[in-house]
Amino acid sequence: MEVDQHEQAPTTKKPRNKQRVLMLSSRGINHRMRHLMNDLEALLPHVKKDSKLDSKNHLNLLPELADLNNCNNTLYFEARRHEDLYLWAAKTPNGPSIKMHVQNIHTMDELKMTGNCLKGSRGILSFAKEFDDTEWGKLTKEVFTHIFGVPPQARKAKPFVDHILTFSIVDNKIWFRNFQIIEKDPLQPNGPPQMSLVEIGPRFVLTPIRIFEGAFNGATVYSNPEFVTPTAVRSALKREKGDKYGHRKHAQAERSIRKDRRKLAEDELAVSKVFA
Repeated sequence: MEVDQHEQAPTTKKPRNKQRVLMLSSRGINHRMRHLMNDLEALLPHVKKDSKLDSKNHLNLLPELADLNNCNNTLYFEARRHEDLYLWAAKTPNGPSIKMHVQNIHTMDELKMTGNCLKGSRGILSFAKEFDDTEWGKLTKEVFTHIFGVPPQARKAKPFVDHILTFSIVDNKIWFRNFQIIEKDPLQPNGPPQMSLVEIGPRFVLTPIRIFEGAFNGATVYSNPEFVTPTAVRSALKREKGDKYGHRKHAQAERSIRKDRRKLAEDELAVSKVFA
């Protein structure tokens, strides 16, 4: 019996989430930055970690490295002066890319939170409603969804969802938190289900600096006018200390001038002059 091919219903393929992330850093990172990278690698099973990038001036090599590792996203940690950390989140090879300043880093080992989750489990992404209020927030939300959203077909992913990654905007800064989802009260294991959240870590704050059209290059799509570099902040503090020293020396000079003005002229009828 022949079956007419036109009468068969066309089979629609379900789109697959094929996101893979390349994670690497520059030279000069300290122990806190390295531990943050290890925490993020443990949270994201679809991350491919690579060796450090030798030169900070050849960021155009990163899309090629991502292509060689079969990755379409990149997280690049750039360290400056061994104390300032910048995070590049980019879609490779065509972009866009976001440069952010990382502050208030607290790793899992440092926090010692009571929360815990299965290594390799998939997390729920939670974005605050402020992301939809601005254009750069919408773009950042889309890029973070591709990078931090673990695909179900990832090789190291476990078929469990037991933690939630939250992104919130406060004072034009992106605050990252990681919470464990507890379905039952640990004090009442046989009681009714009661949903609660317990923080796991890590936690950090991201300040967006610029958004580029391409991957690590291209035209500037967004520039944060309120961002002040940490080097400028440190120089301002040193300048303030120098101003205090200058004011103190100026006060000493004025005091010596007042002392000289208060001196009286030598009297003509002084004993030393009369009986000289």
